[in-house]
Amino acid sequence: METALRELRNRLIETDEEFSRLAQEHTNHERRLEQLSGKPYLTDSEQLEEVDLKKRKLSLKDQMEKILHKHRGTLA
Repeated sequence: METALRELRNRLIETDEEFSRLAQEHTNHERRLEQLSGKPYLTDSEQLEEVDLKKRKLSLKDQMEKILHKHRGTLA
């Protein structure tokens, strides 16, 4: 099932504009979080940014899951 889900995600990235945008934004947030986690310490503003990015990333994942759920019936 995981392979089918991965294939569905890849197909949606290629064919669904909204899903593609959400996935790209999620990836961008992940990259920024990796940059922040590589720092020995974070400034106050970076700590706030980190919390905000985590919340936004989770929201994006939830939105992507809703789209995936809607399209799971197309798995064959």
